[in-house]
Amino acid sequence: MSINVSSASLPIVGLVPLTTQEFPKRRACAIFLRDGSPRCGYCHNVRMTPHQRNKPYEWRDVCALLDRRHGLLDGVVIGGGEPTLHHELPTALHDIKSRDFDTGLHTTGLYPKRLSKALPWLDWVRLDIRGWSMKAGHTREKQGIWHRNMQSLALLLDSRIELECRTSLHWRTFSLRDLERLAMSLADCGVRHYVLQKCLNPNQARPPAGAPSDHALDLLVSRLASYFESVAIERPPPPLLRTEN
Repeated sequence: MSINVSSASLPIVGLVPLTTQEFPKRRACAIFLRDGSPRCGYCHNVRMTPHQRNKPYEWRDVCALLDRRHGLLDGVVIGGGEPTLHHELPTALHDIKSRDFDTGLHTTGLYPKRLSKALPWLDWVRLDIRGWSMKAGHTREKQGIWHRNMQSLALLLDSRIELECRTSLHWRTFSLRDLERLAMSLADCGVRHYVLQKCLNPNQARPPAGAPSDHALDLLVSRLASYFESVAIERPPPPLLRTEN
């Protein structure tokens, strides 16, 4: 199957041809874009975000790969980085939909106007909900980030697109009580699927003194279970053990 390809040009820094982790209930191809936003210290994709210029043939190569994988894939998910920073994202999503694949997006939600332009071509979105901490202080910058994050959440809830919200757990400025308050607010807004993500970046993953135990976190998830269709903790895999010969 071959379909005309648009002139979309996206700065691709990584591609996983088949995954069941990045797009729920689908066999998906995952595409990672260059990070043009302030880097997230809690993101496992930070190592995939070198500065590089996108090349005009890259998107054509991706579309050719998708044409060859009909019957093997259910969908394509685009992450990063922050995909909505790139103006040609809606065009790329249209290319994917024209090939009869479901489309998914990972986003921080910091650019709601740009997100709105991509909504007509999306089937599922994973929205990063930034933790709101009383200890972090109510600076104008943090209030602006929270406001844009909530604008994106409102857009997605109104759109009826499949939605998963997730929060990266970092205990330096965020408490278990803050997390429970945030989760209950999301449930009240209508969020049905929520994931708590342990930090995968080793520079941020080490918990500070006084951080909640895994047991305390498990108890919180048990309390939240009745407010969501699904709520889970995503923990990083344990390091591989080296064996001596």
